[in-house]
Amino acid sequence: MVNITITEPAQEYLAELLTKQEGEVLGVRMFVNQPGTPGAETCIAYCRAGDVTEEDELVTYPAFTGYFEKRSVPYLDEAMVDYAADKFGGQLTIKAPNSKMPKVGPDSPLDDRVNYILYNEVNPSLAAHGGEVSLMEITDDRFAVLQFGGGCQGCGMVDATLKEGVEKTLVEQLPELAGVKDVTDHSIRDNAYFK
Repeated sequence: MVNITITEPAQEYLAELLTKQEGEVLGVRMFVNQPGTPGAETCIAYCRAGDVTEEDELVTYPAFTGYFEKRSVPYLDEAMVDYAADKFGGQLTIKAPNSKMPKVGPDSPLDDRVNYILYNEVNPSLAAHGGEVSLMEITDDRFAVLQFGGGCQGCGMVDATLKEGVEKTLVEQLPELAGVKDVTDHSIRDNAYFK
């Protein structure tokens, strides 16, 4: 169930924008990129037929339909979209207080569960050396493709960190994961913790 407030001024503003679009626009689509992580970004976009999925949650507003990405719904809980007119035209604001909060469970997508472990267990340890690791993708054969940054990029101990730290932690908690792969360019050693 979608628990998002789109204020009347925001609805009027979005409806006006939709009337100015060329081609068939079904409504607005709202989703969160990198949900449950510090890099989470809440987005609103025009929704065309090719953007709709069977899992989307729909909300009908007086002048348009809102399409909410199912995966993003828990992170959009208590979100508010507002519009305030000003002398420069106005500004649409999105406040999604739960977008960066990890909300994962056994039924969450695998990449969300990997990100949860990386941001809440792995990265706090790596931060002591000025490092971090990010998930780039999950391959079809269930490998987590990772990229290291900060003090981990080019670090002489990255292989041990990858296998004994990151992979061990992820596979123990997510047995369906086959392992990890590192796509970091470790030839750049400027910030490496161990050179």
